[in-house]
Amino acid sequence: MNFKITGTGSYIPNVVTRNADFEQHEFFNLDGSSFPQDNPTTIRKFKAITGIEERRYIEPEMNTSDIATLASKKAIEDAGIDPETLDYIIVAHNYGDVKSNTVQSDTVPSLATRVKAKLKISNPKCVGYDILFGCPGWIEGMVQANAFIKAGIAKRCLVIGAEALSRVVDSHDRDSMIFSDGAGAAILEASEETGGILSHESATFSLQESEYIYFGKSNNSKSYEDIRFIKMNGRKIYEFALVNVPKAMKTCLENSGKSIEDLKTVFIHQANEKMDEAIINRFYKLHNMQAPEHVMPMTIHELGNSSVATVPTLLDLVRKGKIDHQKLEKGDVVMFASVGAGMNINAITYQV
Repeated sequence: MNFKITGTGSYIPNVVTRNADFEQHEFFNLDGSSFPQDNPTTIRKFKAITGIEERRYIEPEMNTSDIATLASKKAIEDAGIDPETLDYIIVAHNYGDVKSNTVQSDTVPSLATRVKAKLKISNPKCVGYDILFGCPGWIEGMVQANAFIKAGIAKRCLVIGAEALSRVVDSHDRDSMIFSDGAGAAILEASEETGGILSHESATFSLQESEYIYFGKSNNSKSYEDIRFIKMNGRKIYEFALVNVPKAMKTCLENSGKSIEDLKTVFIHQANEKMDEAIINRFYKLHNMQAPEHVMPMTIHELGNSSVATVPTLLDLVRKGKIDHQKLEKGDVVMFASVGAGMNINAITYQV
């Protein structure tokens, strides 16, 4: 018995925010001091490093659980299954439902419970729960779903990554330009077909690394003294990721029994174009190889960093033929990999 992805879906919000839209923002340093560069220079350097040209935000009337549901409906339809037959709904997110123009995160009931209700699933044995694992949350949800199926606890699971980071960014922090909203979902189920999940690797580094991504005060604390926003130490994250992610990917591939020559595509968390390129190059360097052309599909240029949603959204777009030079065929070996708050790292080797 193998464990395969039988359907995927994604929701890409309609509100497009381009880099030029940040030219009127008032940016400050973390200590509240004035930013030394003018905004056009800041934005130009930001684009050169991250690759981001625009990002997507959800409409004011929508929330994270809403877009999670929309992505789920597409995945269910793609798999051709009855949602009543789902054993688990696992939703990876970080901030819950944060309604527009509010500052409080709403996580009770769980987003998975809300998605189940919005899908109108009446079966009480369909269990819903949330996972908080930073940006690698969707991959870790897949690891857990795989374990449930392998143990005989479940036969079919819906795993969702959804986030609305636009609701928790500090508009006075230049890092706010990185983040975006979106949702991706996949159906994982037991299958008689060959392939599926071949191996996985997960790790949490927390002694110093737990402080790399956190909730903190606005850079303009005079205006937002008591409100907390997503904050990160970009340099520390970059250095950490380049050392640790390629190693985890190498271990994951070795445990799958596949070789580096077998690997066709790496679906890596869309965090930062330069960082992702460096991770891939170091991964292949560990195998004394250069990274092949088109091995790493990218969506960050148009969609930004939507945290847990980036990998499942990327997978769905490739499966649906919506990214140039990218195509999956039966038997292809691919890898999912991510890094994020924790600091957490994970990877899955998967055969289509």
